[in-house]
Amino acid sequence: MDHKRDTFDFSRAIAEHTRSSNTQRAYFRWVERYFVVYADWKSQTGSARRKRMKALKISSIQRHVRPNKLREWLDNLLAQGHSRQSLDQARAAIVTLAELAHEAGVIEADMLRQLKKTPVPKIKHKTEPERILSADELLLLQKAARDSASNDAQRIRNQVVMTILCTMLLRREELAMARWGDLGVADNKRVVLRLADGQVDVPRAVVSLLDRWRAAIAESDSEPLPASPLIRRIWKGGRVAKGGVSPDGIWMIVRDCALVAGLGHVTPDDLRRSVAALWLAQGMSLEDLSKALRHRNTLITSKFIARITEGQDKPNASMTESQGQDED
Repeated sequence: MDHKRDTFDFSRAIAEHTRSSNTQRAYFRWVERYFVVYADWKSQTGSARRKRMKALKISSIQRHVRPNKLREWLDNLLAQGHSRQSLDQARAAIVTLAELAHEAGVIEADMLRQLKKTPVPKIKHKTEPERILSADELLLLQKAARDSASNDAQRIRNQVVMTILCTMLLRREELAMARWGDLGVADNKRVVLRLADGQVDVPRAVVSLLDRWRAAIAESDSEPLPASPLIRRIWKGGRVAKGGVSPDGIWMIVRDCALVAGLGHVTPDDLRRSVAALWLAQGMSLEDLSKALRHRNTLITSKFIARITEGQDKPNASMTESQGQDED
């Protein structure tokens, strides 16, 4: 427990629990989202959120970190369309908070046991076939990223978002959480983006766009710091904001680009499935695709493949360089 008797330093406790900065940020985001619902917090980002995590009110933890509220919260996240991966991470964040709070004498052992027994709600499988976009449609979306923007900064930001989602198999939550410091160079000299559950290669086309995006940020503010969000909001006048884009903000960028491209309703999950289908059509092995998708095992990938191929024609396997031919 902190020196202040009425607060708990979750920031310090989680740093001793995991060294992964990605996991720490993700847990901070979910914990804040939980308390926004149950403790009427005002949502914050960046340093303000980290400062808040250093002094969580013990009374709020004891009052709100409870099995019935955790179950209700997860059910609501499911209703909002969050993926199983997001639900797993959201549950893990609250349970980890409870575990660390218990170690500090804040939560009773019986309450912790009940929280650990709270399951992630089951996701009902869709009865209709999953939507799969062709390579040509993915290119249309990337072009629409330019055409849908109202200023230069928004144009390059949207291109970064759409090109990443159309080539790198990222989830919208992962892209929203990404920081400039997560970019690095692997042993094979390839640029990679480090995520909470692994890392992915960054295609040359994305690297080029990121260089332009970095310049746009520097022009509006200053050279982006490693801890600053990779994807940022844009003010109406075209100035790049300091704050990052939320997962829902990523979804809205995809939605707007799809409308401009004339493709109707398209979601970030559609893009992830479509890229996976294209790579599968090109002959990528089950093991390599499972690794690229960052699934826990190939059984999950086999079920994923069964869903995306059911009732679908074989997708167009032609891939341009902008869609990452150098990723093999």
